[in-house]
Amino acid sequence: MPELYILESCPYCKKVMEFLNKNNITYKKLDVSEPENYDNLQKIGGKSQVPFLYDREKNVKMYESDEIIEYFENSEQV
Repeated sequence: MPELYILESCPYCKKVMEFLNKNNITYKKLDVSEPENYDNLQKIGGKSQVPFLYDREKNVKMYESDEIIEYFENSEQV
């Protein structure tokens, strides 16, 4: 299941989550306000930027909200 690192107050995160929810795409939401999630974001992505998508199955890592949305639009999930 794709993991989406977010911060609830981030408008770009909200944009991605709205898209995923509207299209019934299952994902794991990880809020970086929790220290463990923040630490994992640093280890996996190397930056403090959100949103961050990590799709372990396909080894895909990306930060930009528009790129994340495009990734899902181009997958079989939409």
